[in-house]
Amino acid sequence: MWNENSVSKILGTHYPIIQAGMAGGVTTANLVSEVSNSGGLGTLGAGYMSADHMKLAIKEIKDQTNQPFGVNLFIPETPIVNEEQITNAKRLLEPFIKELNLTDNSSLSELQTDFEKQLEVIFNEKISVCSFTFGAPSKELVKELKKEGTIVIGTATTVEEAVINEESGIDIVVAQGSEAGGHRGTFLDSYKHSMIGTFALVPQVVDAVSIPVIAAGGIMDGRGVIAALALGAKGVQMGTAFLTCKESGAGASHKRAVLESSEVQTVITAAFSGKPARGIQNRFTKEMQEFESQLPPYPIQHALTKRLRKEAGKQGIPEFLSLWSGQTPRLSRDISTKDLFVSILSEVEETIGRLNE
Repeated sequence: MWNENSVSKILGTHYPIIQAGMAGGVTTANLVSEVSNSGGLGTLGAGYMSADHMKLAIKEIKDQTNQPFGVNLFIPETPIVNEEQITNAKRLLEPFIKELNLTDNSSLSELQTDFEKQLEVIFNEKISVCSFTFGAPSKELVKELKKEGTIVIGTATTVEEAVINEESGIDIVVAQGSEAGGHRGTFLDSYKHSMIGTFALVPQVVDAVSIPVIAAGGIMDGRGVIAALALGAKGVQMGTAFLTCKESGAGASHKRAVLESSEVQTVITAAFSGKPARGIQNRFTKEMQEFESQLPPYPIQHALTKRLRKEAGKQGIPEFLSLWSGQTPRLSRDISTKDLFVSILSEVEETIGRLNE
């Protein structure tokens, strides 16, 4: 059977299908548990969460499933704070702030979550799977996690990044193609030099590492699953596909934008967070595009735009929202997570059947 391989065995799931750990509230307890209950690996996107918020979310997930699930964390970054950049960024954001009738928009008091406290939760809650983005976890951390029985997954956008992840001792690596929605996981070079498509990236990573590879980027249905397996991947990670599901915590404006978008409408932008990410183009990304090189890096810009994005969501104004989406929005569906999963499995069988004709 196509689903009985090293990844499903390592993860303890029926199928080698991982729901991406989309941070920012998309991965609700309902979404994560429904994916795990359907036979895949649900993942809580905890990158922006405090330790206390993580605990609550994990408890909710455990109340709804006894199947394995994962938690995704961001490797912390320590950018140099440039006051001139911050002042300039605030000036550029001012017209948008006024349009939303906001006053004091930004606060840099808490630039990042406490990574060490997040890790404490992972250990204390005995999480089955912990995945990392924006860098490779240290060998020491991986060793400690594995000692506790936690499976460790890394993220790579190039072959070299995949090799570094393997050298840290991780169990599985996600090869994130340029088609993927949301933030780029690049950590070695500039994102422009790491925009390798999924079809090109996956087989090269497979040939370069000995650990199982998960394909990510542009995979939305059973056809994508079979294509990934044909390239040598042992499983897939899907984000945008689950973003428009009923159980997703994405706002109505965000879901509608993805469902009504096309493959030519996504762009890579650093305007919202200071880190390159793929989303649907809107007025904010267009007007900020020429100033991106002047903006402070992640997580400073992310903090500066936080209230702006939150208020735009409240007011239902998609033109000021970070509408993260991969390059295959035409394949997105407004259905339940369970129905999506059943559909993916059916499509896999249909695709295999066509190949055998």
